[in-house]
Amino acid sequence: MRGPTYVIITPVRDEQGYIADAIRSVAAQTIPVTEWVIVDDGSTDGTGALLDSYAREHRWISPIHLPNRGRRDADIGAIGALLAGYKALKADRWEFLVNLDADIGLEPDYFEKCFEEFHRYPRLGIGGGTLYHYNKAGDAVTESCPKGHVRGATKIYRHACWEAFGGLAEVPGWDTLDEIKASMAGWRTRSFAAIRALHKRPTGTADGNWRDAVKNGRCDYFLSYHPLFMVAKCLRRLAAKPYFINSLGHLWGYLGGYVKRRPQIADPVVITFLRKQQLRRLLFLETSSR
Repeated sequence: MRGPTYVIITPVRDEQGYIADAIRSVAAQTIPVTEWVIVDDGSTDGTGALLDSYAREHRWISPIHLPNRGRRDADIGAIGALLAGYKALKADRWEFLVNLDADIGLEPDYFEKCFEEFHRYPRLGIGGGTLYHYNKAGDAVTESCPKGHVRGATKIYRHACWEAFGGLAEVPGWDTLDEIKASMAGWRTRSFAAIRALHKRPTGTADGNWRDAVKNGRCDYFLSYHPLFMVAKCLRRLAAKPYFINSLGHLWGYLGGYVKRRPQIADPVVITFLRKQQLRRLLFLETSSR
């Protein structure tokens, strides 16, 4: 089936248990991918060998092997690998660029349906499906996400939007900063509630729920989230499972930035825009991303 030209970049580190299924789900898409750069970010298991094997089978897979830095960088490791993959892209006339995690499972018409949404809304610059996973009882659980935010695990950028906001920055909170800059440039960002992607390793389980929450708090601190918005955000998460951990970890990471005097984004225009949008959300007013 013919459709838009799209390229995928996937950062991986020790993903031997997931990457084969991800490759099979992409290979089965109704709209074939033009190029898929998979960046091995210093894996110590058999991930690298698997990538090389699949690259011999599929000419559209391009593996890149980065040296092992000795640890998993939860803050900017993924974005560093993602940017390395972007620099390695051979295709230069893509219509859509996809950031896809290795632990995501897709239905064969996933990208077809996503591109239909982009076609339906010409000002939609960043979009992607809604993530879900199966709990221990075998029930499908949708992972919560604000409507105007797209999870980094399956994020699709329209080329014109990418050019307008200048691409990704290697900073904490990169997958929120991109949406802020896209909104500032007049583009919309949205998750597609009716289009789902299976998250085989639910959010927070790779590094643990506490560490994941603290990391997210550090990202919000770096982006200079409005304190009132942060309070509301943490209060809202008190009732979410695992109870208290997500909320307290988030607040700990945010306040820890002030205590340790960590650097923050040095862009007053971005900070002013972000905080104005957050206050509008607190007042249940329309925001630029919706």
